[in-house]
Amino acid sequence: MQTIADKTLDVTLLEPRMKHPTIFQYFDELPEGAALTIHNDHDPKPLYYQLLGERGNVFTWEYLEQGPVWWKVKITKRVSGEMDETLGQLVAKDFRKAQLFKKYGLDFCCGGKKTLKEACLEKGLEVTRIEQELQQADQLPAGSNALPYNDWSPAFLADFIVNTHHSYVRKNLPDIVAYADKVSKVHGGRHPELLEVWKLVEEVNQEMMAHLVKEEKVVFPYIHELSAAKDRKESALAAEFGTVQQPINMMEMEHEVVGQQLASIRELTNNFTLPEDACASYSLLYRMLDDFENDLHLHVHLENNILFPKALSIEKKLN
Repeated sequence: MQTIADKTLDVTLLEPRMKHPTIFQYFDELPEGAALTIHNDHDPKPLYYQLLGERGNVFTWEYLEQGPVWWKVKITKRVSGEMDETLGQLVAKDFRKAQLFKKYGLDFCCGGKKTLKEACLEKGLEVTRIEQELQQADQLPAGSNALPYNDWSPAFLADFIVNTHHSYVRKNLPDIVAYADKVSKVHGGRHPELLEVWKLVEEVNQEMMAHLVKEEKVVFPYIHELSAAKDRKESALAAEFGTVQQPINMMEMEHEVVGQQLASIRELTNNFTLPEDACASYSLLYRMLDDFENDLHLHVHLENNILFPKALSIEKKLN
């Protein structure tokens, strides 16, 4: 058997009753930041959940080899104080991960402050599988259309959001409201869920139109002032609301409300599945709603996970 100093362990050489106790012993004796690699003849996934349950979120788990004959897993002990990044932070660093989270219905924008483990636990998802897919995504080339959002100044990003996503909302939401009303009146008798969809669309419309004004009249102008003060190496200007954290809290709450409303629409429509008697307007409504939700996810992600943290960081440094 290898020594603890080797930081490797061939589990197949151990008696079955000694496997997990020995792995725990090896792990407990690791210094922070060090790793233990285990070799096994089957997937040691049950060990992942036992280690998580008994030691907590103090390790990372990486498959180096995964069958069909041998499994090799690298278990790294976290450095004290080091925590998992949230879904929002993961996507902020690499937007390719957004597609994977969408695939599993994991909210990286409105509810993006959860860690992957927390989000998977809520959804009843297998976290080891999704972690592995994230590791594989890291090996893919970045998309040619990826924009360097993280590199932009807060002022530039705020202007981009207004010119791109606020404009999209103002252009498309009135049409969605009109089609939701029309389709519910024509098909609501046979498909009563459309009446609920129409009510939710009306609520989204009222919430979003007021929300855009607050951002454009209050939050974004102050973020511009913060950026200018940073460039001039001046102190932050005093604002009526005190710290920018106050309006940010309100914006994030409103993001969550709209996100929940759109999630309810998706559930009511069974992921925008059209019935056999759907007309062209019915089909168009579902397509517009799907597109609107996708745009909102990016819109809210840019604010919650990139713009607002940048603004808070600048304000803290200036005060």
